[in-house]
Amino acid sequence: MSTTLDLKKKLIGKINQTDNNELLEEMIRIIENQEFDNIIYQLSAEQTIAVEEAQKQYKNGEFISGKQADKEVDEWLDK
Repeated sequence: MSTTLDLKKKLIGKINQTDNNELLEEMIRIIENQEFDNIIYQLSAEQTIAVEEAQKQYKNGEFISGKQADKEVDEWLDK
């Protein structure tokens, strides 16, 4: 397993080797968003009710697969 120092050195080396601007921008975005990982979101009463309803639906098996959802969206878009 790599140490934090090893990972940093490897990452710095890769950064120095690339000229891919999109990749570098994405790396910056990821690193900058790291500080938001520990944010606790406050939901409104309406949002809390919606989440609770969705959890009930899930527990009751009232959901479809991602493939089925894609199929339904495709059918809807074809209309």
